[in-house]
Amino acid sequence: MRRLPVYLVLDTSGSMTGEPIEAMKNGVQVLVSTLRQDPYALETAYLSVITFDSSARQIVPLTELSMFQMPDIQATGTTSLGEALTLLSDKIDSEITKTTTEVKGDWKPLVFLMTDGGPTDNWKKGLTEFQKRKVGIVVACAAGQGADTNVLKQITEIVVQLDTTDSATIKAFFKWVSASVSTGSQKVDATGTEMGGLSELPPPPPEVNIVV
Repeated sequence: MRRLPVYLVLDTSGSMTGEPIEAMKNGVQVLVSTLRQDPYALETAYLSVITFDSSARQIVPLTELSMFQMPDIQATGTTSLGEALTLLSDKIDSEITKTTTEVKGDWKPLVFLMTDGGPTDNWKKGLTEFQKRKVGIVVACAAGQGADTNVLKQITEIVVQLDTTDSATIKAFFKWVSASVSTGSQKVDATGTEMGGLSELPPPPPEVNIVV
């Protein structure tokens, strides 16, 4: 079976303390419970969570939705975005089945990155690694006014911004992510082709602004 890998790369630095980190945890739970109700996603989508603060770690390896359990996360430290991109690259290499002449491998991964600040490490080094990998759609979310959209624009063309990091806004973002994953899983199932860009994603809710 060809899986549709979905990587959530989430900023858990100190500035996310309080409502933002709680909203993020709830957002992931909403995402998972929504996707579990979608037969296409339930069959094809596999979810991984990578967090980054003073260092990056994969807190959930690529897991089928029915088995997914979100561990507790705390907000602390700085914003090692470069390390997160390097770790993401490593996991794409080790977790995703590549297509060969013998085997149809997994679909290209969907990546959703969320950060509320600017990177505090050598993010360009991580980006160079990440750009060597073949991925499907990458969506970067600048949560609140402190995030650096210029950095995110160098990672991907699809950058969205949330005006605030309150629970309603972050929840709206994760609902949109779940709708995007559903769309992707239905598309690979129905047509055997992958999503190609922003135009194929569902329209974002009013809380989620596309950065042009």
